[in-house]
Amino acid sequence: MSTTIDRRAAFHAIARGEKAEVPYLVAAWQHLIGYEYGAEEFAQAYINFVKKWDWDWVKINPRAIYYAESWGGKYDPENYDGYVIPKKLVDGIQQPEDVAKIAVLDPTNAQEAPYFAEHIEGARLIRQGLLDRGVIQSVFSPLSILLQLADLPLYPGDDYATPTLTIADIIDNQPEVAKQALHNIAQTLAAYVSELVKPESEGGVGLDGIFYAVTGTVSENYFNRERYEEFSLPYDRIVIDAIRAANPDAVVLVHTCRADSHPEWFAELGADIVHWDQYAEGNPHVDADLGAVPVAGANYLEFNESGDPEQVAKDLQETIALAGDKQFLLAPSCTVPTPASEASLAVLSKIRAY
Repeated sequence: MSTTIDRRAAFHAIARGEKAEVPYLVAAWQHLIGYEYGAEEFAQAYINFVKKWDWDWVKINPRAIYYAESWGGKYDPENYDGYVIPKKLVDGIQQPEDVAKIAVLDPTNAQEAPYFAEHIEGARLIRQGLLDRGVIQSVFSPLSILLQLADLPLYPGDDYATPTLTIADIIDNQPEVAKQALHNIAQTLAAYVSELVKPESEGGVGLDGIFYAVTGTVSENYFNRERYEEFSLPYDRIVIDAIRAANPDAVVLVHTCRADSHPEWFAELGADIVHWDQYAEGNPHVDADLGAVPVAGANYLEFNESGDPEQVAKDLQETIALAGDKQFLLAPSCTVPTPASEASLAVLSKIRAY
């Protein structure tokens, strides 16, 4: 698809709440199973995915467990066991005492933190391959990573998680130990995001921002407001402050997942943009005033192979109508399934504002 607009400039204008050339930009993201390991292989596959559908902006969607791998989790990259996460072999946290062993890592050191270094290089290659549009990297929150290390659910009803420990074991029974671990994870992520958003002229990757995922940690009060403010918010601030310090022009997009996920909480965290599932129970729609630019579009479930492209078209048109004069980003309500309906992706790809 040819375009006469500057999509990268439009992405930043929308994020800042400034008048853009278009009222919305379109994107989707997916786990590219079979291409998630190795910086070059992943980057080329992701560039191909973006170019196939000509997405206006890019949310890099790396394998979800590279954080757990960085602190000792082991997975089988050859066996995804019918899911979008490789089969777990060993938990990073196997007993409560392991929480105290979580140390600060240098994400730029390939020997100390090879998985972070791999994703820095992958992001650099994607940035270089897609210079004409906004590119942001996915980063889980420290609380999400701490839970992932023990294979605890990242949202209520996560049936794929197979923990042997409980939240009480790793957090509630040793809150100060848990907070030090969260701090160490946050310091690692702060260095990581700084390298990602630092301009290329200063030796950084030069990404346009960060897709910061609190995952489903606040969904249905999994961590209620009080517990969120104790075990998530202080560490989220460390990471987001690092983004701002490394590049004041970098975009912060906060993603909160699943039902009743409180997207209204995150403007005060400093989010420029908020993404949530407006089709999940208890969540607002795109016309809600959240104090941040919304990401909204079609129900991600309709991108299943058995999904209904006509329903996708209807969802998209309703979202655009509800948005009214508000500028926003148009995308599915969560990661599209793997495999996905090509027909549904085609409907999304064609609904441009130019």
